[in-house]
Amino acid sequence: MTGVAKNTVVKLLAQVGDACDAYQYANLRNLQCARIQCDEVWSFCHTKERNLKRELRGTEGVGDIWTWTAIDPDSKLMVSWHLGKRSRDDAWRFIRDLAERIRSQAVQITTDGFGAYVEPIEKLFPRADHGTEVKVYGRIPYEGADTKYSPMVVTETIRTSVWGLPDLDHITTAHVERNNLTMRMHMRRFTRLTNAFSKKAENHSRALALHFMYYNFVKRHSSVKTTPAIAAGVTDRVWTLHDLVNLPDVMRDSEAA
Repeated sequence: MTGVAKNTVVKLLAQVGDACDAYQYANLRNLQCARIQCDEVWSFCHTKERNLKRELRGTEGVGDIWTWTAIDPDSKLMVSWHLGKRSRDDAWRFIRDLAERIRSQAVQITTDGFGAYVEPIEKLFPRADHGTEVKVYGRIPYEGADTKYSPMVVTETIRTSVWGLPDLDHITTAHVERNNLTMRMHMRRFTRLTNAFSKKAENHSRALALHFMYYNFVKRHSSVKTTPAIAAGVTDRVWTLHDLVNLPDVMRDSEAA
């Protein structure tokens, strides 16, 4: 398809992924956000946790891995993400990174009911308002042959004020959960029941950086009529795929200068 060797393409993708990670780490700073929604997306690397061999259990970068995401629902900017386990330590790493990126700590944060969020948000966002949205799932009342294998539906939504005085009308994880679908549609390694899963956590992380660079700087979103990076004031132009692919050279030249 490209006329070059597969390993050449893989090497280029790795370089672009590393450059995208470094660029967003440096430039998604001093952001003015009024609201933030957080969530975690499951995937796995190498082997699912339950299928890991005994000698691999506890090894970093294999088994179930979670992508922690924080989105600004107004600009649709993916402000921060973190790849790790669904643990207290990873919650602290994720919230600490988020706190370093936002200019004003007076922000409303909505999470799901995962209790590991509470302590780091209270400590690192002392002026924030924190609320949770928990969805209760159940079967539809009357099942037939055409609904027997349908997924469960939301039977109740519970919104709770955890810290501060969050606006109950804005306690929602709708935008960040919709972004979970975007991630699964754009990144094949997140697709369930396939052999496209990541074999190395390093490449999984690069794929995330590459996806979010495209999502933030290249893709125009119909809800904000432009890219999230422009809507959030991070850049003043729409990036192209050409800009994205050449980012490693740009980063290298800027470091040399």
